[in-house]
Amino acid sequence: MTGLGENLPRNAGAIWHRILPVWVGLMALLAGTAAGAYLPLGRFNLVLSLAIAVAKATLVVLFFMQLRRPNPLLRLAASAALVFMAFLFTLTFADVLTRAAPTQPGTVTPQVTAPQQATGQRAF
Repeated sequence: MTGLGENLPRNAGAIWHRILPVWVGLMALLAGTAAGAYLPLGRFNLVLSLAIAVAKATLVVLFFMQLRRPNPLLRLAASAALVFMAFLFTLTFADVLTRAAPTQPGTVTPQVTAPQQATGQRAF
């Protein structure tokens, strides 16, 4: 067994029986993403969105890309891709976090002011 799908089901019924629950799970996560966009969670909206994105990516990698029991060479290629992506994200975030504020003439920067509270009303 090389892990390349020789023992996977060949008829349509067996394929649908294996893929349909994963598709339903992906649709549920999609609904969770859409619902999470309307939840007032503050900074945790990003955490929720990233958690759902990781769950969706995991389902796709394990079931559609069939990396549950892959060939060791395929496992190595997937690991190398993850390391390369982590390297690119690290460099991108390092670049963004170490930039100085824009100081060129004509640069428009937003002015941060305290919110005005009207009397008798609550500001949210």
